[in-house]
Amino acid sequence: MTSHREAAHRAIAQLEAEQELIDNLGSGAPQLDAATLHPWVWGSVQGLWSSGHFREAMGMAAKAINAQTQAKLGRKHLSEAKLLSDAFSMKPPASGQPRFRHGADDGSDNYRSRHEGAGSFARGVYSAIRSPIAHELDHELEENEALEQLAAFSILARWVDEADVETAP
Repeated sequence: MTSHREAAHRAIAQLEAEQELIDNLGSGAPQLDAATLHPWVWGSVQGLWSSGHFREAMGMAAKAINAQTQAKLGRKHLSEAKLLSDAFSMKPPASGQPRFRHGADDGSDNYRSRHEGAGSFARGVYSAIRSPIAHELDHELEENEALEQLAAFSILARWVDEADVETAP
């Protein structure tokens, strides 16, 4: 009987030690700190986020990126998905229609893919995240889902911020 009791005590001690490691060291999975997101995004949502208004925070992040894009391109007549899709287009810039460029056009598939992908990503972020948030007013987001969406907006903000503006000659 004593050996069973000792085995049970050892098992309990091992489980407690494992839990202590998890509590102190975490699961080993990477953690996302919202404060490290692009400043256009986190700076625009911080107050809403801390009060648990995650849906409104997503809308604010979308508006912040839109405003920064409009200002950078000098194009206030377009917005959101259309604006960003047009901005990352591979079409040459035209009068009043500047384009975003990441690096020099070396004619490679990688260069084209990067710009086409950024335009598609921007359309997706605004269509699949921003649009439902704007129209489904009774649906609040869970914090984790909102953080994932905020990270998507942060990626887009970084691409916009880092892009060079190419204007028509």
